[in-house]
Amino acid sequence: MSMATPLNTTLQRSPLPLPCFSVFFSPFHPSTTLSVTGIRKRCLRMVTSCVSHSQSSVQNNGVTDAAVSVRNQIRLGLPSKGRMATDTLDLLKDCQLSVKQVNPRQYVAQIPQLPNTEVWFQRPKDIVRKLLSGDLDLGIVGLDIVSEFGQGNEDLIIVHEALNFGDCHLSLAIPNYGIFENINSLKELAQMPQWTAERPLRVATGFTYLGPKFMKENGIKHVTFSTADGALEAAPAMGIADAILDLVSSGTTLKENNLKEIEGGVVLQSQAALVASRRALTERTGALDTVHEILERLEAHLKAAGQFTVVANMRGTDAEEVAARLKTQPSLSGLQGPTISPVYCKRDGKVSIEFYAIVICIPKKALYESVQQLRAVGGSGVLVSPLTYIFDEETPRWSQLLSNLGL
Repeated sequence: MSMATPLNTTLQRSPLPLPCFSVFFSPFHPSTTLSVTGIRKRCLRMVTSCVSHSQSSVQNNGVTDAAVSVRNQIRLGLPSKGRMATDTLDLLKDCQLSVKQVNPRQYVAQIPQLPNTEVWFQRPKDIVRKLLSGDLDLGIVGLDIVSEFGQGNEDLIIVHEALNFGDCHLSLAIPNYGIFENINSLKELAQMPQWTAERPLRVATGFTYLGPKFMKENGIKHVTFSTADGALEAAPAMGIADAILDLVSSGTTLKENNLKEIEGGVVLQSQAALVASRRALTERTGALDTVHEILERLEAHLKAAGQFTVVANMRGTDAEEVAARLKTQPSLSGLQGPTISPVYCKRDGKVSIEFYAIVICIPKKALYESVQQLRAVGGSGVLVSPLTYIFDEETPRWSQLLSNLGL
């Protein structure tokens, strides 16, 4: 009986990548007869080669030369759950980049304004890992996750480091009672005689890269790290840790669990950031253009956040005289200066100029004070409306990105 037919059937059902087959097998003629030993040897060589190919890919962070050139779609990774996911989608929507998801259970979505871009919903740490492996090109994730799982890899580029949500900081916290009652700084903690090689300071954390790195940089030698399931705040009270290293937002949870932050104990400040793969930006067609558009939309919206357009009428003899009066008030300068234009009135059948309309941009926190200053110099009929976008001639972060890429 010929062995060619069963073998071809086996190959068709094999879960191994097909490219590996073509390397070692040439088409079988129906009349060809192979020994069982020969088949086994060929299959062994095929499997060995495929494993070797996979290991080589892993050693290069999963990025092969073909990975960047074959795929045409740009992949943007977004957080899949929690407050971070909600705030990310809200920000993109405010930038007119609404994410369209056919089914909320699907992990792939689209942004109609970016037809060449796929959205992939992932866990934050997986976004960073897949940026490094080449499976994603862009991502929005917290700077703490970038630092912990990116571990300083030069392929990761921070395109925009301040998306104005997800604010927190990674901090060391200790009990406010017992032997720690009078310890208020990292230096005092390090100098406590309790910590020895036999009895080191025990720190519970989920940041197993940043934690040891921080301690080493601060010269603290006798310290060990452990991970704990659930809330880390309970670890000191349970006696399984002396301190914790965790993310802190308001600090309320620490206080409620009798823990305190200490001077010098903040590892890093974090908020949401737009991150990209250097390799994708330089090698994948369209990636740089996509980043440029996303960055411009983000910058225009974030710059406008908390800003108001204020319009008022002022009597004056000419535009220069009105401008001189406005310049006497510290809050009425606007972005580059006030815009002043004549208001054409019709009196006795003739067109005359008695008022000038002024337009200025005012921060929300200074709005009421600015209105009072306008009234002081003769302003009336004040109109206020929120700003949505402020587009600059060129986005400063774009120039910085090109410089980082050597372009």
